[in-house]
Amino acid sequence: MEFLVTIRQDWTALRDLPDLAALVEEERRTGRELIAEGVIVRIWRVPGQRANIGVWRARDATELVAHLDRLPLRRWLDAEVRALAAHELEAP
Repeated sequence: MEFLVTIRQDWTALRDLPDLAALVEEERRTGRELIAEGVIVRIWRVPGQRANIGVWRARDATELVAHLDRLPLRRWLDAEVRALAAHELEAP
């Protein structure tokens, strides 16, 4: 299954963390792992915001949540998830 995932960061809560730089680096490393594993299919920044939009792949919503929970900054992220279904225009 594919999901459209919009993630927004709560920067007001994040900016005062003493280990923020280490957390951000771990977040990037985890993101690269998720891409290598085929979980994150595509990802885009949202200009002017602390947010991104991506297409994520998982067996089901439960597995998707498990992938999102791997993100070190998850506690400070708001994730909006929409399941995607094939459109008839792309049918074989």
